[in-house]
Amino acid sequence: MTHSTFETPFGLQLWESELRRGKSPLREGYCFSLLENSSDAYRVTIMAGVEKIVDLFSSVARFFGSEAFLILEYYPHELETAPDEQPVPTTFYSPYLPTGEILDTLKPFLQRLIHDGFVGFGLANNRAGLEFFYSEEKVITCFSGNHLRIIDMLTRKGLAHIPELPTPGDFGHDHLSLLCHGPVDLPGDLSGLSQDDLDYVHFCQEIVDTFDMYPVEETLSFFLSKKEQDSIEQCLRGHSEFVDFADEDFGSLLLDWNDFVNECEAAFEGDLWEYQQGLKLRDMIQYVIEGSPPALAVKIKEILAEADAQFQHNLTDRRKRLDAPGDIPVREERFWYQGVVRNQGAFLRRDLIRCGWFKP
Repeated sequence: MTHSTFETPFGLQLWESELRRGKSPLREGYCFSLLENSSDAYRVTIMAGVEKIVDLFSSVARFFGSEAFLILEYYPHELETAPDEQPVPTTFYSPYLPTGEILDTLKPFLQRLIHDGFVGFGLANNRAGLEFFYSEEKVITCFSGNHLRIIDMLTRKGLAHIPELPTPGDFGHDHLSLLCHGPVDLPGDLSGLSQDDLDYVHFCQEIVDTFDMYPVEETLSFFLSKKEQDSIEQCLRGHSEFVDFADEDFGSLLLDWNDFVNECEAAFEGDLWEYQQGLKLRDMIQYVIEGSPPALAVKIKEILAEADAQFQHNLTDRRKRLDAPGDIPVREERFWYQGVVRNQGAFLRRDLIRCGWFKP
C-alpha cells in the first residue's frame, strides 16, 4: 500500500507503521464545514498533489480582488522547546499589495515553499472575507463567506468532495526541511540550488525582507467574514469622526491597537498627542463593539481580550482621567482613559508635566 494516491511534498513523510495498521492513503479532494463562531463563513479543507498547488493559488487569486496580503509561517530560530511542548511557528504578514504582484514576486520561491516541511504560506484579504493557506502540514485551508464559489473552482480542477477527507494530521508523520535531502533527490528546479538557498530560515527571511513583512502574535489570528466587515463598515459610517475609516480593513485596526499596546509596554516614545491617537483608535473599536450585533460584539471583544488586559495592567494613577471621549456616546467606562501607562518616554512625560498630570 502506498502513502498517497498523489505526489506529496518532500517535506512530509508518513510513517510506514501507520499504513501497516490499515489506514487509507491520502487522497486528493476537499471537505467543508461552517466556521466556528460564524453563521456565514466556511472552512474548506483541501488535499492536492504538489503539481496542482501553484495552479490553485493562481486560480483563487482572482477572488481576492485587486489587493491581498501574504502570510508566511516558519521557524526563524532554532527549535528549542521542552520535550513535552510542541514548537510553534512565527506568523508574518505583509502589507496589502496588488495580488498579481505578490504572486509574481513569489514565483522564485514557490517550489521551496511548497516542498519544505517547516514552511506554510498563503494569501488573505480580510475586507473580502477570504483566506487561502497552504500549511506546513501540506494541507490547504480556505476561509470564505462564499464557499460555493471555492467549491466550484475545486470541482473544475478535478478535486472531489470527500466528507471524511484524510489529512496528514490523521497519520504519524515527520516534517523534513529541504536540507534533509540530497540534491539528486530533489525536483529538477531545486536540485541546482545552494545549501543556503535551500535553507528555509534563509529563504524565508529573504521573503520577509522582500515583502516588508512583520510578525503577528498567534493570539491575533482571527477571521472576519465579508458580512461582518460590511456590518462594521455600516456602523463606522454612522459617526462623522470615524467615517473615513469605514472602507478600511477592520482587522488591521485591531492589529494597530495591539501594536500600540506593545509599544506602550516597552516604552511609549511619542508625545501626548500621539498617545491620545492610540486611545482614540480604541474609542473607534469600542464604538463598533457597541453598535454591532451581539455575536459580532462578543467576537471582537474576544480578539481584544489579551491586548486590553495587557494595557490595563500597564496603567498607573488610575484614579485620574487623562481625557474625555468627546461626542462619542458612552455606554460603559473606557478603562484606557483611566490613568496613564507606566513606561513613559521623554516626550510623553514632558507633555504630562506641562498639562499638570502629576499635580496632587
